[in-house]
Amino acid sequence: MQAAATAATGLGPSPLTPAGGAPPWRSHPSAALLCFPPLRSPRRRRRHLSLVQAVDAAQPFDYEAKASSLLEQSSRLKVAVVGFGNFGQFLSRTIVKQGHAVLAHSRSDYSAAARELGCAAFFSDPHDLCEAHPDVVLLCTSILSLRSVLASLPLHRLRRSTLFADVLSVKEFPRSILLQTLPPDFDIVCTHPMFGPESGGGGWAGLPFVYEEVRVGGGEERRRRCRRFLEIFAGEGCRMVQMSCKDHDRYAAETQFVTHTVGRMLAKLELESRPINTKGYETLLQLVENTCKDSFDLYNGLFMYNKNSTELLDRMELAFDSLKKELFGQLHDILRKQLFGSDDDDGDRHIQQHQQHQQRQQHQQHSSTSSTSSNSHD
Repeated sequence: MQAAATAATGLGPSPLTPAGGAPPWRSHPSAALLCFPPLRSPRRRRRHLSLVQAVDAAQPFDYEAKASSLLEQSSRLKVAVVGFGNFGQFLSRTIVKQGHAVLAHSRSDYSAAARELGCAAFFSDPHDLCEAHPDVVLLCTSILSLRSVLASLPLHRLRRSTLFADVLSVKEFPRSILLQTLPPDFDIVCTHPMFGPESGGGGWAGLPFVYEEVRVGGGEERRRRCRRFLEIFAGEGCRMVQMSCKDHDRYAAETQFVTHTVGRMLAKLELESRPINTKGYETLLQLVENTCKDSFDLYNGLFMYNKNSTELLDRMELAFDSLKKELFGQLHDILRKQLFGSDDDDGDRHIQQHQQHQQRQQHQQHSSTSSTSSNSHD
């Protein structure tokens, strides 16, 4: 019968059917439990269904966590810090803290400092840096070296539309250089954090950050990248000031150049702390210390590359001369009163005559000098 059934159905013998023809559960009833598990009772089926539904209900939360992780990764920037000196390291510390990847680059070997700060990599070769395809190139160079540093970067190895930003203390000069040097596909943001390692060492909250979006492409992704870069500073509580580079330099000539000039001028006096220091005097000593910590190249750059500084320096000189005249004028009045008395009209008349006599002598000397000069040219 088994052979007939096999021939009729066209199927081979069941693997569960032994050669003798009898299924195993007939000869061994307990073996049926191994082959066919018993059906669940209605109560157990309901419990199993509830468990499946609970697992399914948890899936959206896993999805939201994954979506949040992907969003966080998409907002992460690769920032190439070009010029990894004191100020570049100062900014990198906060950029890394916010979860962005910093690619450090400098001619000097700062690889140990980069590792200590948690930077993603340090490159001494600008070609290797550009092949890493940073989202943002942050120029932390000196004012005087900006042009040569830009010339050393192989721009063709960067992705098109890379965002360039600078943090120089003058703004019209780098704006002009970046527009002249960079391809038109590259985005440009000129910035100036109005603080440094000394003033911003305890946090950036309330400190001014000046910026101008010089050139940002029309795509949403490029605008979003620019916003993410600016949020590095806004997220630390900086007072964000959007301002043209021209206005920045006009204001900075007063807020920065005057400060550095006064500090360096006082340093020439070799002032020292005294046993009877006043608060004002200690403030001046602190000003000398803060300004002279910066390199002279920075001060020179504030003068050479801000056209407003020359005019301001002339104004400072005129103001000092005016103050001297005012002081000596007061001294002259006091001496006159001591010599002649305050009500001595004859004394006043004598002084006026003496002054007129001096003016006539000066005029005669000037005329004589002019005549001699004219004869020599003839």
